[in-house]
Amino acid sequence: MAAPAKKNPEHDAFSRPGNRIVTLDEFIIRAEKDFEFATGELTGLLRDIGVAAKIINREVNKAGLVNITGVADSGENTSGDQQQKLDVYANEKLIECLQNSGECCAIASEENDSIIQVPAVGSKQSHYVVMFDPLDGSSNIDVNVSVGTIFAIYRRQSDPSGPATTEDFLQAGNRQVAAGYVLYGTSTILVYTTGRGVNGFTLDPSIGEFCLSHRNLRIPENGKFYSVNQGYYSKFDLEMRRYIDNCSDQNYGLRYIGSMVSDIHRILIQGGIFLYPSTRKYPKGKLRLLYECNPLSLIVEQAGGKSINTQLKRILDIEPKELHQRNTIAIGSPAMVDELKAFIERYSALPL
Repeated sequence: MAAPAKKNPEHDAFSRPGNRIVTLDEFIIRAEKDFEFATGELTGLLRDIGVAAKIINREVNKAGLVNITGVADSGENTSGDQQQKLDVYANEKLIECLQNSGECCAIASEENDSIIQVPAVGSKQSHYVVMFDPLDGSSNIDVNVSVGTIFAIYRRQSDPSGPATTEDFLQAGNRQVAAGYVLYGTSTILVYTTGRGVNGFTLDPSIGEFCLSHRNLRIPENGKFYSVNQGYYSKFDLEMRRYIDNCSDQNYGLRYIGSMVSDIHRILIQGGIFLYPSTRKYPKGKLRLLYECNPLSLIVEQAGGKSINTQLKRILDIEPKELHQRNTIAIGSPAMVDELKAFIERYSALPL
């Protein structure tokens, strides 16, 4: 009988965060070998986002003590949503942190009409673009409910010697090289993937560092929770109403926070399904494909879940046509998404 292989003590300690503290920076640097284009740019980008998240977290935790809650003077953003003061602040800090290092060549934000070119730092040619929703669920700030930041990173398609183009951002979600979110809740947690599984890092305020706390997250195959704005029930299509009735009949718990990051994080840990179907006001759906649906779909799929729209198309396969394109979504535990799919196929009045 062959002798058992010797364990690599360094790798073993890295895999089990209970043995010692593993910071986000350390984890990113040591995992850099997983990246197809390991030049250090992607590592730098993830670290820049981590720094911005710490700054935003500081202000979120001071909301109510300083004049940073409420509606911003700028009014609505390009998507027609009411901008909050913290939306504007988070947007500015993310842009600032990403511009300082020059690791990306351009930025797109839910809060801006068009892409933002990032000036080159020295002779560096940047090969990545970043898009984000700076503060998802920001209307919840005034009532002290969890909010979050969502981000996605793509490798640019245009010539690195010139400026980035809008086409660099209009890529299907399956071409993301990294995606993640930061949840500002009872604790602050950063969750991200580079296509090799999903890991979570909780901010330790005593040392000011994100530390590995959720190694290789896996979503449960099934769940007992569904998340949907049931106030719009009468405005949903028949197949959605039938599925929601089924959830009620099965005694599933309704959980809806109104911050997609918060709802998805709970489903990632406990299982369940998140729904945002079409309504009469938003016949194409309300959520943004590039800033919300794609990055969260990559995370959920990498954790073993599924994500489709109400036309049963995989979210990550959708070819975007515009920066602020809206979409429907059903995302979560694979068994529950499959169950919803069966309801749509059975009851939909439209050809699929």
